Amino acid sequence: MAIEREALAPLVARLKEPRLFLQVVAGPRQVGKTTLVRQALERLQRDAQDKPNTAPKAQHSASADGPGLQGQVWLGTQWQVARALAAQAGSCVLVLDEIQKVSNWTEEVKRLWDEDTATGRDVRVVILGSAPLLIARDLSESMAGRFEITRLGHWRYAEMRDAFGFSLEQFIFYGGYPGAAPLVHDEPRWAAYVSDALIETTISKDVLLMAPVQKPALLRRVFDLACVYSGQILSYQKMLGQLDDAGNTTTLAHYLDLLEGAGMACGLPKYMGQVVRQRASSPKLQVFNNALMGCHWVAQGVGLQAAQARPDVWGRLAESAVGTELLARHLTHSSRHPLIHYWNNGQKEVDYVLRDGQTLHALEVKSGHNVGNVSGLTAFVQQFPQAQPLVIGTGGMPLDLWLQS
Repeated sequence: MAIEREALAPLVARLKEPRLFLQVVAGPRQVGKTTLVRQALERLQRDAQDKPNTAPKAQHSASADGPGLQGQVWLGTQWQVARALAAQAGSCVLVLDEIQKVSNWTEEVKRLWDEDTATGRDVRVVILGSAPLLIARDLSESMAGRFEITRLGHWRYAEMRDAFGFSLEQFIFYGGYPGAAPLVHDEPRWAAYVSDALIETTISKDVLLMAPVQKPALLRRVFDLACVYSGQILSYQKMLGQLDDAGNTTTLAHYLDLLEGAGMACGLPKYMGQVVRQRASSPKLQVFNNALMGCHWVAQGVGLQAAQARPDVWGRLAESAVGTELLARHLTHSSRHPLIHYWNNGQKEVDYVLRDGQTLHALEVKSGHNVGNVSGLTAFVQQFPQAQPLVIGTGGMPLDLWLQS
């Protein structure tokens, strides 16, 4: 039985309501968007049979990721099918997957949606897309006031444990891609799947669709850097020194923004207490899913057991796992840039700083080495007395407990 993510019940409830808003399900590839919507449709179908007049009876689904030309004509055709079904059944749920593949899709969706609103047609629309920030940007520009977004982040530890029996160590190394989970006992095969079916597909089909990319090879190397150095602070100048293609710092920052928009990797800013100064600081590189980092290590001949035997590697993986959890929580509940930062002052550093409303949290991750050193937290609290410090891992809150909190 497929696991039911927490977004399922709210989505079903929205689709049962009188037609109010177009529903958007957005998130990175392989986080379960299509499965979520399929489960919602199955539940609606059962409810329509068991409790007549409580749910739409008709359904129509189509994907723009299939073969052939998926343009505005295709989009209009799918909508006409749903209108015909709604005329017969009284209402219809129309599901459009991979909508970002259709050029100028927002203008056509707006036109068709407004026509149905004006004529009273009960076509309830669900849109799915694999580039969450691109989808949100396009909707905000053309569909203001007409939509609600259900955001799906990467799978978290408790979900991977419950669905696949992952241990904490497996989650830290293999991350949270459900499609790759059955392959973890064959690490080369697992890494090949993550690389070919997830990384390359996301870069070629999502990232390169967001904006013109003058140097695709450089973008891929920026992504590789984020995987190698996830959880580490790396100035843009140092990044340039690691790359063969010179480029410039503006280009690197732009490529990191594109990778963030696809839910792959980002650069966390330094916490300064002043928003206007955040952008100028050296970023802390962070992947959204530790599978991207684990894939790199398997390619280097370092699997799960070998990584655990290397304190430097395992410490970086554990710290990155905390970052992925923070990003998963953020991606699920907000469309804004993450309010997640790091902080340092000379040799003193705090791994993650985040705001939750008016509360400022400072997190330090410990994985067995340098356990007693919390000088970074001490210095941060001295500078920002309102902060709530927390040590996660060895000597503090157990990592598995924090991941489930």
